[in-house]
Amino acid sequence: MRMRHKKHERERMEAVQSYLVRGPEALSERQPLHLEIGCGKGGFIAEIARRNPDIQFLAVEKVSSVLVLAMEKAAAAELSNVQFFSGDVMRLAEYPLAGKCERIYLNFSDPWPRMKHAKRRLTAPSFLSLYKKLLTPDGTIVMKTDNVPLFEYSLLTLPENGFVLSETTRDLHALHDPDNVVTEYEANFSSQGIPICRLIARRS
Repeated sequence: MRMRHKKHERERMEAVQSYLVRGPEALSERQPLHLEIGCGKGGFIAEIARRNPDIQFLAVEKVSSVLVLAMEKAAAAELSNVQFFSGDVMRLAEYPLAGKCERIYLNFSDPWPRMKHAKRRLTAPSFLSLYKKLLTPDGTIVMKTDNVPLFEYSLLTLPENGFVLSETTRDLHALHDPDNVVTEYEANFSSQGIPICRLIARRS
């Protein structure tokens, strides 16, 4: 379903445009750098950036009507260590990011359940090839999902494409991890008793 534009979206976007990456020359050179792909309304990126002021975060979102909400959260919290990228993640190949990302977060990505759409999953081989270019030699991918078929698919594609799995769990909240930053989707699914899967994979 197509997302509706938010009321006064253009004006709201202009009000927080300082957070938006507009070209390769505008991308901050500060490191360490962590990347979230598909930041949605920005609850996760705002909280993890608040907890880690010494890390630079880049959040990617291609739906402008939710991107503006994420940017407004960052602005309201007066965060200085977050930037946002509007568009498809594959465009990051055009930016000076090779070997600079220490961590990539994939939080509740679209599972694209039909096999004919498998290439669109964010853990499909084409995306993993991009991540390998962006990550530092010991960089990691942290993925959370409620979708078990997507999780199982990712458990196969990651090792097949140059990553080593260092953690897998099918019930994240049973671990009581104090460092886990809960996303909006995660809170909703957990309240319904749906277990959350998480994996951590490192470049091999």
